[in-house]
Amino acid sequence: MNSPLIARIAAADTHIEPEVAAIARRLGEEAGALAVLFYGSNLRTGSLEGVLDFYTLLPGPQRDRIWPRVSYREWPREGAEPLRAKIATMSLAAFDRAAAGKSRDTTIWARFVQPAGIAWARDEAAREQVVEVLAQAAVTAARLAAALGPAKGTADDFWRALFRATYQAEFRVEKPGREDAILGPNAGHFEGLLPLAWSAGGIAFAQEGDRFAPRLSGAERRRIVRWWSTRRRLGKPLNLARLAKASTTFEGAARYAAWKIERHTGVALPVTPLAERHPLIAAPGALWRLWRARRR
Repeated sequence: MNSPLIARIAAADTHIEPEVAAIARRLGEEAGALAVLFYGSNLRTGSLEGVLDFYTLLPGPQRDRIWPRVSYREWPREGAEPLRAKIATMSLAAFDRAAAGKSRDTTIWARFVQPAGIAWARDEAAREQVVEVLAQAAVTAARLAAALGPAKGTADDFWRALFRATYQAEFRVEKPGREDAILGPNAGHFEGLLPLAWSAGGIAFAQEGDRFAPRLSGAERRRIVRWWSTRRRLGKPLNLARLAKASTTFEGAARYAAWKIERHTGVALPVTPLAERHPLIAAPGALWRLWRARRR
């Protein structure tokens, strides 16, 4: 792959707070992982509030056919709110395949063309491997942006076209203009990224000032659009399958739901042993207690 893109991602200034780095190390060492990625708004702001988002990348083949496996954990802090984390776990091999666009996934390359920090790596070789995978995610995303974007436009025009399409393909509700909420706060990350990713992916382009024009042949554009059409059709069903699986494998789901409810309503619900083991079975009772508490 083109070395300027690799160098750009390897040198990215993604400051990791010491508390986040300590959690990442703990998660990585406990799981026998190769690396732990930290991403989301907390990476940009440095805040420890809310839920910290991690991806734990394991060695070897992918074991779960529907990935990633998701869990939720809390760590108490003296004199402060607990640190809360949502952890997605999958193999680096599957993550690599998804980043390269070789799986049916619509989320990995679109999510990790956005800022992400390597919060912990087992060794330098693992770190370098993850950098290459993140670079590949940028190439995959930029290739689709070239096909879906305007004939000529600014880099943001192409990124907007990409994120608008990927959000529509996922089973999630986002307000119109959500793509601007990604590009605006992360302007430094995206500055200059598009031409580097196009060059790394072998996509020729012309540039006049801040405007770009990708030189895709008709056949190449149709090939990319066909590739995307397959993934767009499968996006919502795949997301539903992951949600269904998460309802049975989401470790700590009851505690996560209780925290979300208290944060949004101010009502604290107890997490019983039954709710901890069987969150779906306990959900109606929790909703009843929430209704009664809000009426009071």
